[in-house]
Amino acid sequence: MDWLQRSAQRCCTYSTLTAWLPILSWLPKYKLKWLQMDLLAGVTVGLTTVPQVLAYAEVAGLPVQYGLYSAFMGGFIYTLLGTSKDVTLGPTAIMSLLCFTVVGGQPHRAVLLSLLCGLIQTVMALLRLGFLLDFISYPVIKGFTCAAAVTIGFGQVKNILGIQDVPHEFFPEVYYTFYKIPEARVGDVILGLLCLVLLIMLMFMKRNLETSNNDSTCPRVSRKLVWGVATMRNALVVVAASLIAFSWEASGHHVFTITGKTAQGLPPFSLPPTTDTSANGTVVSFGEIVKGFGGGLAVIPFMGLLESIAIAKAFASQNGYRIDANQELLAIGVTNIMGSFVSAYPVTGSFGRTAVNCQTGVCTQAGGIVTSVIVLLSLAFLMPAFYYIPKASLAAVIICAVAPMVDYSVVAKMWRIRKLDLLPFAVTFLMSFWQVQYGIIGGVAVSGALLLYSMARPQIKVSDHGMLVMELGSGLSFPATEYLSHIIHTQALQVSPPRSVVLDCHHVSIIDYTVISELRDLLKQFKLRDVQLVFSGLQPSVLKVLLLADLQGIRFADSVEVALQIGSKDLLDD
Repeated sequence: MDWLQRSAQRCCTYSTLTAWLPILSWLPKYKLKWLQMDLLAGVTVGLTTVPQVLAYAEVAGLPVQYGLYSAFMGGFIYTLLGTSKDVTLGPTAIMSLLCFTVVGGQPHRAVLLSLLCGLIQTVMALLRLGFLLDFISYPVIKGFTCAAAVTIGFGQVKNILGIQDVPHEFFPEVYYTFYKIPEARVGDVILGLLCLVLLIMLMFMKRNLETSNNDSTCPRVSRKLVWGVATMRNALVVVAASLIAFSWEASGHHVFTITGKTAQGLPPFSLPPTTDTSANGTVVSFGEIVKGFGGGLAVIPFMGLLESIAIAKAFASQNGYRIDANQELLAIGVTNIMGSFVSAYPVTGSFGRTAVNCQTGVCTQAGGIVTSVIVLLSLAFLMPAFYYIPKASLAAVIICAVAPMVDYSVVAKMWRIRKLDLLPFAVTFLMSFWQVQYGIIGGVAVSGALLLYSMARPQIKVSDHGMLVMELGSGLSFPATEYLSHIIHTQALQVSPPRSVVLDCHHVSIIDYTVISELRDLLKQFKLRDVQLVFSGLQPSVLKVLLLADLQGIRFADSVEVALQIGSKDLLDD
């Protein structure tokens, strides 16, 4: 009873409360001068968010308003629960692609997927399971992001060309896109290419502006103006393209493929749907829907967490603060749960919008509230204007957003540093064109196999000092047992005459029962051949386990030199 009382008292302390609600740690210190920067950053990110999320809804195969439905909850929730001042939550290209591969563009199932992903992420946060993300290696992440960028980018080529009825699977999509080029609409092609050129020009202008420190050639006001235009390039290009489309539509010429009618107004706050209706009118139960999600129900929560935490860590390191990974999991999980009540599909941290947030000088998480308000205002008042947004302009926005994700240099770096890392990279990259989730699972499996192989084949450095000295280069666990036994038998016990061995274990920090059992057998074999097996450099925790195992004839020393003396003395005595 006392234990429960003490636990309750610990849970109810102010420090525990601030750990679960990080807003309590920065809100009391909030300064008025921060408000201006948070407002500026929130508005800038909001103007970037609206056109992007409309485009990402297309990637997810959903009506464009679902992009906006998914973009505002994150700002409110993250302000309460997030630990990074820079991160913005919302739809991203990768999550949209994953969502499409799992639900196939069915809105009700996408919303239910958000709820289930959020529940999984929240449970992981409460159980402090963030460490599981450590098992997804960097080559797997890069292979996945490169493949996703190619898949998403090429998937928008059909919208640039204005062609219809192209399959969504990657390889048929490639075939039919080229097959249907003669059906391309001239208006869409010209507008799409023009939007691409403008976006690329503005992107390079911003990049050159950020790397240039010469204020004398470009006055500060001009630099800020150019930076602002370049930062809001997505919104400006989409607005300009919409005005062009509107002018042609008003004159009775249907030159462009436009977004068309979208639902106006805020989404209703309601329970996520637990059933769905198929195309033939059959009711699909909750169990059948979840079964249809398959492996995606594991992949999407993990990738959402991985993407957001990687972004949060990168910007925390850049700006000199720390994040709490498990708290970030909680923020994303709660966002996806609450988002499902407003018809959102799964979201995560956005690298592009987080970069804009940081570069604009955001001071606290409150900037996300301003961004969310802009999205809500767009839903309430601007939906009729979205009717005239050309799909070619949204496709240009997506292509420019995902192009930097194709990192060619990483292949050369892996080749130079560790060629074996190219294997999980290649497996993930190639399998992702078949099914994205299979690519991730395949890459993780290959990475795991390589990790297990390194555990099963530890480096063993053998040197001759009268006795053989075998230095274990890494830990010793059960997969390495057979390999160690093979080395000792072939180099010490099966030669003529048999050799004594000093086993240098100063790198070994853990030992298990399988290893103990094998060592017991080895000690018997050494005794039968009248030679010695002496352990050196045993760490206290390992020595304690060996002593508890009560191994017959075990000898150990603090160093290799002392072990050699012990072994030589025993041989002379014999």
